[in-house]
Amino acid sequence: MAKLFEPITVRELEVRNRIWIAPMCMYSCEDRDGMPNQWHLVHLGSRASGGAGLVMCEATSVSASGRITPWCTGIWNDGQAARWAEVNDFIHSQGAKSAIQLAHAGRKASTYRAWSGENSVAIEDGGWPTVSATDEAFNGYAAPRSLTTDEIPALVAEWVAAAKRSVEAGFDAIEIHAAHGYLVHQFLSPLTNKRNDIYGGSLENRARLLVEIVIGIRAVVPEGMPLFVRFSATDYTEGGWNEEDCSQVARWCADAGADLFDISSGGLITGVQIPTGPGYQVPLANFVADRVDEPVSAVGQITDARQAEAILSEGKVEVIMIGRAALRDPFWPLRAAAELGVEVDYWPNQYSRGKFPTA
Repeated sequence: MAKLFEPITVRELEVRNRIWIAPMCMYSCEDRDGMPNQWHLVHLGSRASGGAGLVMCEATSVSASGRITPWCTGIWNDGQAARWAEVNDFIHSQGAKSAIQLAHAGRKASTYRAWSGENSVAIEDGGWPTVSATDEAFNGYAAPRSLTTDEIPALVAEWVAAAKRSVEAGFDAIEIHAAHGYLVHQFLSPLTNKRNDIYGGSLENRARLLVEIVIGIRAVVPEGMPLFVRFSATDYTEGGWNEEDCSQVARWCADAGADLFDISSGGLITGVQIPTGPGYQVPLANFVADRVDEPVSAVGQITDARQAEAILSEGKVEVIMIGRAALRDPFWPLRAAAELGVEVDYWPNQYSRGKFPTA
């Protein structure tokens, strides 16, 4: 059996294989209300039908002001949770598990989606003021307001409330978005966190917000429910957040109740050189995997079944996250099974006449 198709158990959640769909923003809430809709049902449901072990929903905001764009999904109210429940029901009907990535964009909030405009959305056009660890703007965006120390507990409470709704909506796992230059990453990196309160200065202080979120969520979700954290392992510049920092903070998160680390990179600042190419982030995932006891997932230009199998066969990471390759082919996991000569029992009966020929 190829390792890609071996089941994996995290806490009490058993997932049928190690091909998981990475969270990918759809920017498709046309009413700008954070409500998932038929697009999300079809988009995510088709990846579940396509054989993925776990399907992770896009960065979903814990508050209206935390959305990347006005067109992003949310889970800050019960109506949104009820819509997500419909999506989860279909994912589960296909034998896949579901996860939600809880997020807050910080200084990268209130922006246009790529096909609707550029940079920040003005207040008069439906945008909103943004907040961050800093009052320095992301390049080209409106400047945020620096959060006061007293405001941060309420922010943590928003994440905890969103986690409770995620449980009610039927998600099997939760991921905290601490990557790609969004709010938690803005606190983690010394490039954007120059605070002089308990949330700034030392690595321990810069990680305090994330650890408090982990502790808060762990306290309100079922004991058997896994909690993941997505990190950018490096800012790709000297003096920024790096792999060593990431590994240490991951260990603190594990102590607080996190169960798996999803390793990506970059996104905090512009103007850096990112060495892209096939599997370019895998060495970062391997670095963290060597330094934590919990499972780690790899992501980033993993496009071929044999490439993915080789990464797992190194014995460092335990899960492969598929992103853009799954946008091109919702049936990537079933195609991978055929290419590796693996018989799986979760081809949709309706599609059985179209099975990929085995290798």
